[in-house]
Amino acid sequence: MDVIVGAGVVGLSAAWRLARDGLPVTLVDPAPASGASHAAAGMLAPVSEVSYTEVPLLRLGAASLRRWPGFAAELAADAGLPGVEALDLRSDGTLDVAFGADDLAALDELAAYMEKLELPVERLSGRECRRLEPMLAPSVRGGLLAPGDAWVDPRRVTAALLAALDRLGVPLVRARVGELLRDGGRVTGVRFDDGGEVRAERVVLAAGAWSAGLAGVPVRPVKGQIMRLRSPQPLLTRCVRGTVHGTPVYLVPRGDGELVVGATQEEMGFDTRVTAGGLYELLRDARELVPGVTELEIADVVAGLRPGTPDNLPVIGPSGTPGLALATGHHRGGVLLAPLTADILRGEEGELAALCAPGRFREIS
Repeated sequence: MDVIVGAGVVGLSAAWRLARDGLPVTLVDPAPASGASHAAAGMLAPVSEVSYTEVPLLRLGAASLRRWPGFAAELAADAGLPGVEALDLRSDGTLDVAFGADDLAALDELAAYMEKLELPVERLSGRECRRLEPMLAPSVRGGLLAPGDAWVDPRRVTAALLAALDRLGVPLVRARVGELLRDGGRVTGVRFDDGGEVRAERVVLAAGAWSAGLAGVPVRPVKGQIMRLRSPQPLLTRCVRGTVHGTPVYLVPRGDGELVVGATQEEMGFDTRVTAGGLYELLRDARELVPGVTELEIADVVAGLRPGTPDNLPVIGPSGTPGLALATGHHRGGVLLAPLTADILRGEEGELAALCAPGRFREIS
């Protein structure tokens, strides 16, 4: 039996895929779907988030994005939903915009780099950007459209995963794991804070930012504050990104009129406080992109902890310690990489699995 520690989108997806394969699985989490997955915006955007030093992460993201339509269709069916629209899965692309000459020059350089990688992108003038998104600020000088990028509502996805797992009869233990059980050099299960235990042939550690407390994995918490605004009618039709005052900001529209604005990146340990300064910065920067956001109702504010690694790649696969596998360190890409992570844990995708293998660090125990 596999015991999966952590019921965010990664742990839930792995448990669901393994259970669909007919394998016995038990899921352990004191508060399922309440951490980083609950806070996430749900961007499935490997192209628009590409950087000059993270081509391996781009490869992982692109491979996982290709899996999302089938993943979503099967999940909707298993959860008893009418279709993928119930997950708010959309694929209208991401528009990255620039204001000043320096911003535009930087965006042009990024576009040239993307084109060198043969990524599907379109350079747009300011007028063309506003034709796509009329609510953009008049000061937008130009933009870059990644038409293949998508997004989904993570809260709907995790709710669907919980429903699908319940239908498959997968046990969910609402308890906190205090330590891994060991017999000699092998991990044999988990012990809860209350003293209870569950034995397993394999423990999959998918505890996000808390993974380092259970095994020697180089994962740290990266705080992100995010807010959700509400309007009677959608303000945007696609994701919009930009850099304002040197800080990246994004706006992600939902089909019900909600608009997600995020997100700060703060090295604050396990601090999950929502601060006035963090929200001020988000609203200030979002207003530069789309002035109309200040007229919207605040629906929700939350801070989540992304699990970051030294090289920004996730840590997925056998740990080097018998009986222990890892599925953590996804940083900003947990929702995007959930389908691929589940496939790697099922023993698929050897070439891609090598990019995020735990062995690139010292042996993890």
